Amino acid sequence: MFYQPGITDHGLPHDPFKACVVPRPIGWISTKNKEGQANLAPYSQFNNLSFDPPYVMFSSNQTVQENRKDTVVNAEQTGKFVWNLATWDLREAVNISAEQVPYGVDEFERAGLAKEPAALMDVDMVKDSPVKFECEYFSTLRLPGNPPMGTVDIVIGRVVAIHIKDEVLTDGILDISKTRPIARCGYYQYTVVEKTFEMVIPGMSEDVLYGLEGSAKKNKEADSRGKDPTL
Repeated sequence: MFYQPGITDHGLPHDPFKACVVPRPIGWISTKNKEGQANLAPYSQFNNLSFDPPYVMFSSNQTVQENRKDTVVNAEQTGKFVWNLATWDLREAVNISAEQVPYGVDEFERAGLAKEPAALMDVDMVKDSPVKFECEYFSTLRLPGNPPMGTVDIVIGRVVAIHIKDEVLTDGILDISKTRPIARCGYYQYTVVEKTFEMVIPGMSEDVLYGLEGSAKKNKEADSRGKDPTL
């Protein structure tokens, strides 16, 4: 089949676009508003952008009333947000926190989630989530779209602190079989990651490999070697 989005009809009972880009990590983002009220919401268009320093982004459609989401407003006004890993064990709480409720309602309480204070900022984290990123707001890229919900805010933050529970580490590696992250698929479908396989690109130089690994330490070492003519 072939169609042009917004121009020709795909002829299917449901739009296939989001089902083509899968699986998508979930940005389970916690913030506080200027009044100190906690907010928590999942965003299925989320990813990392770089590793030295690390940046992440999440994309938020506006509401059917053409309002910006609470998370976006809070992150911009306070300059802070936290990403919490969405896992299989927490899936029902993730779903509850996705409900659209009035501004200022505490989704932690609605979903029955325990809070944990962040280390560097005044933002609550999901205590039972095994991985958390504390992020400083960097910028927002606003993509215009068709009303009422097509316009999106892409929020970018710099990761300034990372929390990983010791029990999800195996031999110094973050163990997917222990974290069991969930990811968004198409329509109302999700998946859970429980196993992995490895592939190393053949013939690649060390710098390409540590870039794929995302090693800030090796990146700094490479920078030092490049500046020192004796090395």
